[in-house]
Amino acid sequence: MPYIPNTDDDRRKMLQKIGVKSLEEIFSVIPDRLRLKRPLEIPASSEMEIIREAQRLSRENREGLISFAGGGVYDHFIPAAVDTIISRPEFMTAYTPYQAEVSQGTLQVIYEFQSHICRLTGMDVANASMYDGATAAAEAVILATSVTRRGKVVLSETVNPLYREVIATYLSGREVDIVTVPLNGGVSDSDGIMAALDDQTACVLVSQPNFFGLLEQLDGLADAVHKVGAKLIMSVDPIAQAILKTPSDWGADIVVGEGQALGLPVSFGGPLLGFFAARKELVRYMPGRIASRTKDVDGKEGFVLTLQTREQHIRREKATSNICTNQALCATAASVYMTLLGKTGLEKVALLSAEKAQEAAGKIFAIEGFEPYFKAPFVREFTVKTPVPAQKVILALLDNQVLCGVNAGRWFDGMDDCLVVALTEKRTSEEIDQLVNSLKELASSGVLSGM
Repeated sequence: MPYIPNTDDDRRKMLQKIGVKSLEEIFSVIPDRLRLKRPLEIPASSEMEIIREAQRLSRENREGLISFAGGGVYDHFIPAAVDTIISRPEFMTAYTPYQAEVSQGTLQVIYEFQSHICRLTGMDVANASMYDGATAAAEAVILATSVTRRGKVVLSETVNPLYREVIATYLSGREVDIVTVPLNGGVSDSDGIMAALDDQTACVLVSQPNFFGLLEQLDGLADAVHKVGAKLIMSVDPIAQAILKTPSDWGADIVVGEGQALGLPVSFGGPLLGFFAARKELVRYMPGRIASRTKDVDGKEGFVLTLQTREQHIRREKATSNICTNQALCATAASVYMTLLGKTGLEKVALLSAEKAQEAAGKIFAIEGFEPYFKAPFVREFTVKTPVPAQKVILALLDNQVLCGVNAGRWFDGMDDCLVVALTEKRTSEEIDQLVNSLKELASSGVLSGM
């Protein structure tokens, strides 16, 4: 079966309709030096052959690993009811709701999601969701530069490095100066951030907890940021947030984060779910869309799409972002997850994760050769200094079906011996012991010293 559905006769009629003689004539405007002069070398395979190849590739995956990896995506338990509910045909669609205003159900789900995020962060208003935590952070930075009309952005190096890469990409076409303040002992260098503040600063972005799972000390930061007329942006972990001081209480103006932990599986890095919340005075600068609850002329309650500041809907020069839709099904899953667990359930998930992290850290640091890389307090993720490059430890433990963490050296120079280990409520004491025993076996075997 051909992959191109139109026939030679179809193409002839289309060319005739637009007044050209051939496909070549259409492409003639492309400079010759940019045109590929050879076939794409894609093998002509049947559907059966492609399925067989896809299955062969899938068998290269390692399945059933006990995951202690985090770095922004976490292996949490997802109640069966989440998938059952979002699998209903009124929710499950391949089509993103560009016209959310036609569906009261879609609007209500968006409203529920926004409400959950506001309760979690303590902020006044949240939007319908973003693509992921990284794009949410980038949009927050852009908002700050727009509202302050300033061109200097201060980032703590402890912010997820992938977020910082996305921010740099988003800002590459703008006249914005990005100042990254180096970390100090695994946490933000508060003196460095203070020194970077001036009357050109649009915003400061910090994480809580940070990329290494450590708690940032943010006392006085919001006052200092506001004193120079800038905005404080916080990137937060929604699970840890259930037991931490809210960004609102820290004085944040904008809050962003990755919502994958809220009922979405770890799935090859996606799809993810960004959330975005802010103080009320910034609502007209927010990207994406916002749904609200109201009453019609007959007093009946309903939901409406209140704001969508995309260029399709308002004048281009007034648009705040090109994002018009949201991660609808992912936001629905997160809404169902948060509704099922409630405040008490989320707190329990966070506390269990934190307790298990303390248990695992204590056992790992008792192994000779493994010690804390940073000594600041942590929530559910912590760093381990490894006797050999962390990547080698990770690869060695895969044979025991254990994914023991992520290698910080992938993103931080000079930190190849830093393993970041994450715990969730799913990890049992037996699984923690399996991780610890695997590390002990590795240490006692002499393999580490021979690496």
